[in-house]
Amino acid sequence: MHHNHAEHADGDALSRHVIHRTAPDHEKGIEAHLARIHKEFCQGFEFLKKYPKSVTIFGSSMTAPESARYKMASGVPHNIVKDTGYAVTSGGGPGVMEAVSKGAKEAGGDAVGLRINILRERGSNEYLTDSMNFTYFFARKAMLAFAAETYIFMPGGYGTFDELFGVLTLIQTAKIPRVPIILFDSSFWDPLKGFIEEKMLADDRTIDLQDMNLFEITDSPERVIEIIKKAPTSEWWRSIN
Repeated sequence: MHHNHAEHADGDALSRHVIHRTAPDHEKGIEAHLARIHKEFCQGFEFLKKYPKSVTIFGSSMTAPESARYKMASGVPHNIVKDTGYAVTSGGGPGVMEAVSKGAKEAGGDAVGLRINILRERGSNEYLTDSMNFTYFFARKAMLAFAAETYIFMPGGYGTFDELFGVLTLIQTAKIPRVPIILFDSSFWDPLKGFIEEKMLADDRTIDLQDMNLFEITDSPERVIEIIKKAPTSEWWRSIN
């Protein structure tokens, strides 16, 4: 099929017209997104300032309330609140996150939720004592990985692993202070530790030996409390005004 010069000229003119009209709109769209991102980060930091001493707990949104892991995930924050008085922060959704909120609230503590509107986390979490909703996943992730005295990881899926390796990387590269990272439930985490030791450390040398000390696996609620009590208290909020 052949096109004459007039058709090409018309097409070029149309392209220039579309670019001319859409470029400013595109820039306005970017500016609007940046403004919303900035606002969400500012609101997130202001929200976290209310809880200067806290523990952040991660875990699956799919853990069933009747399961043993749900009960386990509820018991750990219950003990944390009773023994330390720290606020307990989670993603604010169902599953392990709900169990965490339940345990903290029933112990009389602050059950804080940093929520996001995604299909897997739309289930109700009636145990939150305070929460903030996020539009941007990366903003919520940054807030979850910021300003806690200790991070605890329960069994979970892609999101939990994303948070885990994100925090490990931030500590490994000294972008955030050295904070205890606890992997709770050895039956779930030991195979991961084996892979890290055998493949990443021994076979392929993609990490250093000292990187194995960035986390601890335990099944002991008492050990969790011991680690939290020994962790230095962050005063990050004093620099954010």
